[in-house]
Amino acid sequence: MGFTLSIGDKALDFLLPSTEGRMYSLKNFEDAKALVIFFTCNHCPYVIGSDEVTRQTAERFAKFGVKFVGINSNSKNTYEEDSFEHMVERMKTHKFPWVYLYDESQNLARAYGALRTPHFFVFDANRKLIYTGRGVDNPRDISKMTVNDLWNALEEHVAGRSVTTPLTNPIGCNVKWEGMDPHWIPPEACDLV
Repeated sequence: MGFTLSIGDKALDFLLPSTEGRMYSLKNFEDAKALVIFFTCNHCPYVIGSDEVTRQTAERFAKFGVKFVGINSNSKNTYEEDSFEHMVERMKTHKFPWVYLYDESQNLARAYGALRTPHFFVFDANRKLIYTGRGVDNPRDISKMTVNDLWNALEEHVAGRSVTTPLTNPIGCNVKWEGMDPHWIPPEACDLV
């Protein structure tokens, strides 16, 4: 198996705290027709630059039973802005339409093979992976965006079609691993395409 989950792999369960003070696992989303799990954070310019496009995508597909779950796995010791307290503040300020979970141990980021922030994983109703990679092709500056791969994948899926482009390379800052240089990437990590 590669570093990152492969198309067709099952979603891996978790038990993580949310910014609203609850614990969440996959079971909390069992009624979702599709589940978008994305690794994100508070400080990354690629996340901040594309948050509103992600919001529009989440809002567009909510009526089809698609749910979004953001997960912050970044070390707060690398960037203090990525602390849980700042996650809570960020959700209060922006009121994003997703649950925001904290993976302080970074075990889930390792299990999923999260490469960057943001990195999206789309699972169907059976929780099989049907898309992974970037949200858009220019997340830092959406005025230069030419394609929204996440939107396209969800559009095809809710229409009952196969996802034409199931794999793209995520674009963003690398996950900030505890005790490592801010630019360190696990040696077994590699591009998806």
